[in-house]
Amino acid sequence: MALYRDLHAAPELSQQEVKTAARMAAEARKAGFEVTEKVGGTGVVAVLRNGPGPTLLIRTDMDGLPVTEETGLPFASTVRGKTPEGVETGIMHACGHDTHMAAWVGTLRNMAAMKDRWNGTLVMIAQPAEENSAGAIAMLKDGLLTRFPKPDYAMAFHDSAALPAGTIGIRSGPTFASVDSVDILVKGIGGHGAYPATTKDPIVLGSRIVTALQTIVAREIDPLDSAVITVGSFQGGTRHNIIPEQALLLLTVRAYTPEVRKQLIDGIARIAKGEAIAAGLPDDMLPVVTVREPFTPPAVSTKPFADRLQALFTTRFGADRVKEVPPTMAGEDFGRFHIADPSIQSVIYWVGGVPQAKWDAAQANGGKGLPSLHSAKWAPDAEKVIGTAAEAMTGAALDILKR
Repeated sequence: MALYRDLHAAPELSQQEVKTAARMAAEARKAGFEVTEKVGGTGVVAVLRNGPGPTLLIRTDMDGLPVTEETGLPFASTVRGKTPEGVETGIMHACGHDTHMAAWVGTLRNMAAMKDRWNGTLVMIAQPAEENSAGAIAMLKDGLLTRFPKPDYAMAFHDSAALPAGTIGIRSGPTFASVDSVDILVKGIGGHGAYPATTKDPIVLGSRIVTALQTIVAREIDPLDSAVITVGSFQGGTRHNIIPEQALLLLTVRAYTPEVRKQLIDGIARIAKGEAIAAGLPDDMLPVVTVREPFTPPAVSTKPFADRLQALFTTRFGADRVKEVPPTMAGEDFGRFHIADPSIQSVIYWVGGVPQAKWDAAQANGGKGLPSLHSAKWAPDAEKVIGTAAEAMTGAALDILKR
């Protein structure tokens, strides 16, 4: 808990996790692991070999978010910094990566102390930049699966703001969605707001595109598939009486399969072009659609491994603390490890963090009133999250690597 409080009070933004990574590396070395730093930027790889047997990878993420903390905790973050765009902001572990790191350290300490109970190789990685989807791919490009023992199994957990503290949520199949950030630059011909007939209004065209985009999910995607297209930002114009030259739409696009993801992105480009043609714009003024990289692929929990862990956790913690949960439209770049090598059995599961009293109060209020992940007010019951996660990870590792 002291480690957790230190990490919580000193968050670092994505790809800036220098001090955090040094702390993770030091903890792994102290436990007897062979440690390599600066993998994929600030990533840490800690390896413990213990004779012949399977290889298991356990991952934690390290980055905080550009959020000014409002939890009121005595060890709340007062750190400030700048985003890559140059915006000054408070920084907070609003997604709970501090609990992930503390449980990761607890697990590696346990496994080092229990070497007489398992055989194989344990690869513990501390990954940067989960929040901007750059960390996993950076570690893979830097040789995670070639410079170090290639895992047969990969595990991670995420704290949950939708489950009571100490509850485990697990499923097989898609667990997290793919996430794309898409920009649509809508072009037009500007002019005076009093003379719209002399212009081609990008505000009106952008509005038509926003409305038409809703038909992709409603009328083009199979109702049995899940998909989201959200326009999170509509930027255009400077004054009441000026029709601007352009407008910018910023979208988030989410799906569970590559096929549906492609259908969504293709549909966005088609509708943007079609609405512009209908508005009378020439070919050299059609909207520019940009799919930003890196995107986050879906994170899938492979069925044999997920079923095995669900049974193991149910036996260990009891059926009342282990729930089969639905997939989420949130993103998690942990899925890249299985995508990089589909032979790797992969599972990511949830550990509930909502303090019991707050959970009970919210249930009495129809489930309302709980802060979500990424909220400035998210303050999990860290002791239960860390304790449950470290015990679950250790139990799973001992089962996978058992003699």
